[in-house]
Amino acid sequence: MTGEALIVIDLQNDFCPGGALAVSGGDEIVPLVNAMVHDFEHVVLTQDWHPAHHSSFASSHPGKAPFDTVEMPYGAQTLWPDHCIQGSGGAAFHPHFNRTKAELIIRKGFRPAIDSYSAFFENDHATPTGLAGYLRERRISRLTLVGLATDFCVAYSALDAVAQGFSTTVRLDACRGIDLGGSMETMLGKMKAAGVTLA
Repeated sequence: MTGEALIVIDLQNDFCPGGALAVSGGDEIVPLVNAMVHDFEHVVLTQDWHPAHHSSFASSHPGKAPFDTVEMPYGAQTLWPDHCIQGSGGAAFHPHFNRTKAELIIRKGFRPAIDSYSAFFENDHATPTGLAGYLRERRISRLTLVGLATDFCVAYSALDAVAQGFSTTVRLDACRGIDLGGSMETMLGKMKAAGVTLA
């Protein structure tokens, strides 16, 4: 496989300041990501796309609060504030993000009973999004990941990319993290150990 793609993860209003699940400084990366888009022949976006009352929302679990953890059939699930609800302004891409060159948008988290952090698999680590097959058919073997949030959707996507055989770089300057209970240090360590290049 030859070729390289930029994968922009969840650069959406709800993950930027003022959004329902704001990542500190999330909007700061927009100019850098826009500049990077010009440097890549292939650009793929992911978009968190939850139905209302999604099972990962704390509001769907009486007595639970955002950032609590519950056991789901596929394992432990962090509960989140309601965010990126299909068709809402919060689910829209940041208004200053130049996405004209994007050739594919992978929507994730649309299955009501399962959350999805990775661009490649739902959180059961078994249900594919189809991205790996798309990239292989396009003969793309090298991926650079940017976006939100470093320690969740970016990291899970990077780990799955390496496991699927793609040469994977995460541009940390074009990401921002949540850092929930030390999750930044944990996930940076996991990415390094898996062979992800952190640039």
